[in-house]
Amino acid sequence: MSAPASPAVRKGRLVVAVPYLWLLLFFLAPFAIVLRMALSDADQALPPYAPHFEGLAKLGEFLGQLDLENFRLLADDELYWQSYLQSLRIAALTTLIALAIGYPLAYAMAAAPRRWGPILLLLVVLPFWTSFLIRVYAWIGILRPEGLLDMALGAFGLANEPLRLLNTEAAVLIGMVYSYLPFMVLPLFATLEKLDRSLLEAAADLGATPVRAFLTVTLPLSLPGILAGSALVFIPSVGEFVIPDLLGGPDTVMIGKVLWNEFFSNRDWPLASAVAIVLLIVLVLPLALLQRARQGRGSPA
Repeated sequence: MSAPASPAVRKGRLVVAVPYLWLLLFFLAPFAIVLRMALSDADQALPPYAPHFEGLAKLGEFLGQLDLENFRLLADDELYWQSYLQSLRIAALTTLIALAIGYPLAYAMAAAPRRWGPILLLLVVLPFWTSFLIRVYAWIGILRPEGLLDMALGAFGLANEPLRLLNTEAAVLIGMVYSYLPFMVLPLFATLEKLDRSLLEAAADLGATPVRAFLTVTLPLSLPGILAGSALVFIPSVGEFVIPDLLGGPDTVMIGKVLWNEFFSNRDWPLASAVAIVLLIVLVLPLALLQRARQGRGSPA
């Protein structure tokens, strides 16, 4: 008979069990509910779907009737897979632009005197003190024809005609980069702030130019921050709904808008659930690549 576990071991097991319990309650259980709806048929009832799977007792009957018709429809209708591709493309562009803007900002913040650190961080997170929806609506006033941007360009003589950026993909990119830029800056700043400056001094002593020192020392050491910031920007950008709906036009149909239409306009919950599950699978790939990159660098998961 084995000896009872010590209090320290029991506490350790409890600490390990908490994140698994969180994962079970707030990820696996909702995922199972959505998957059950995705394998159902649309109905006029309330809720508007007729489930095939009602319990373990009918598991055999359920498996025999399994046809995956909602998932097959996603592959057959070009609206859905083109929406996925456009969402991935816009999210990738958003991530690259946010990285191009956020890296110099984070580098300058990390290089600034320490007494300026709290103020600079406050400026980065200051937009979050205002409602996300209000900030997106503000961009409508900026980008609309004869809006603030056109007025400013006209005052400096840089444009004679309205740019007509509103309801275009460019407007969507501007809104998404603005909204998610802090999620890129903060992980980069946290990584660059911990950078050992003596390594740059050693590289300079060995004859490395500032550019070469940056490419061989700073950039590789900041890769964890780049990966974390890219994931924090890319993942929510793929499923973004509000910004494309308010700033985009008919040519910027992203999967978030398609998902909203299926749930609330068409009331086809099974098909909408299938869209959500495929979106989740699509997002698992970059997460897996991120995890592999972290493990390859020997950083903690």
